[in-house]
Amino acid sequence: MKDQMDARIGYFDAAACDVAAFEALIAQETPRDICPRAIDIQSKVPIYDMAALRPELETTDTRRALMSEWAQVLLSGPGAVVLKRAYADTGVLDEATEIFSVIIAEEKAEQGGGADHFAAAGANDRIWNVQEKLCLRAPDVFVRYFANTTLDAISEAWLGRGYQMTSQVNLVHPGGAAQEAHRDYHLGFMTTEEAAGFPVHMHLLSPLLTLQGAVAHCDMPVASGPTQLLPYSQAYPAGYVAFRLPEFRAAFARSAVQLPLDKGDALFFNPALFHAAGANRTTDIERMANLFQVSSPMGRSLEKLDRLAMAKAVYPHLGQVSGLEQVAAIAAAAEGYPFPTNLDSDPPVGVLAPESDQALLRRALDEGMPPAALNAALDAAAAKRG
Repeated sequence: MKDQMDARIGYFDAAACDVAAFEALIAQETPRDICPRAIDIQSKVPIYDMAALRPELETTDTRRALMSEWAQVLLSGPGAVVLKRAYADTGVLDEATEIFSVIIAEEKAEQGGGADHFAAAGANDRIWNVQEKLCLRAPDVFVRYFANTTLDAISEAWLGRGYQMTSQVNLVHPGGAAQEAHRDYHLGFMTTEEAAGFPVHMHLLSPLLTLQGAVAHCDMPVASGPTQLLPYSQAYPAGYVAFRLPEFRAAFARSAVQLPLDKGDALFFNPALFHAAGANRTTDIERMANLFQVSSPMGRSLEKLDRLAMAKAVYPHLGQVSGLEQVAAIAAAAEGYPFPTNLDSDPPVGVLAPESDQALLRRALDEGMPPAALNAALDAAAAKRG
């Protein structure tokens, strides 16, 4: 294993995975000096009070310092952060929850509801591609929901600008069983054999392409089953071929932690972290979270969204917010990366890259472009891309 990690070449073999080395890795504690802006460390996970830190996101230097801290925690620290009071006003969460509940009822009536990756059918209700569904059904709510500088900053901290936001709602009913321990997209959505077919350096790259997160739409005491996390497990290089092995799942069961969340709190973690939704042991809490899988603009996102339609839908409502909140709302709706494109019809004349749809929306706002003109410009840009 050490030779493979040092050389960064070769392939991982599930039979060679070393659970003793894994347990030594997850036994470490979180040093205070890697998360000086956290208000607390609970079960090895840093806790950040965004009500106090939100102003730091308004200035480049303090914003970058905080984002750098988060990136270090996610990469080489415990692999997860809790962002308390990520939503200063949870009223928009209540509005979104009402819409999500309607969508769940409609989809259950039409097709029986969405299945889940790592939980038994019927244990929960799932809305796939809720990002697009909320945007097109209630663009005013969408803008206020995603005009959130905290979500924008944590996504940029891990993935850079132009990230691709996708989200899926998960509603776990009282008595709902826990998920199995797993890693997430990309390699986590493959069989062990498929993942083992990718070279070592791709195992190291995969978690850098996605950020996993959740926003609590209700108070989530531990009994309701907030996500089980295994701090430091993201640092085990062969984890994508190890997480299904019985001895690794047993290690997860012994050492996983859960942190209670209040409505409006957010949890974000490295997708290579071993994790699983917990069992809802309550009799009265319908545990709803909006789950985020944010992707690098240089990778492939989990879901395919009609971002052209979303950009058109949100533009008339962007005046509700301003500054970095407006930037965040645009980032959640429109495409921020100008590739792939057809360079014959969409050449980067005088620049290194064509204008992205996010840049077009920002320019349209600056110029006071009417919605019809913006829609025409978006259509023309899409036609050039082919």
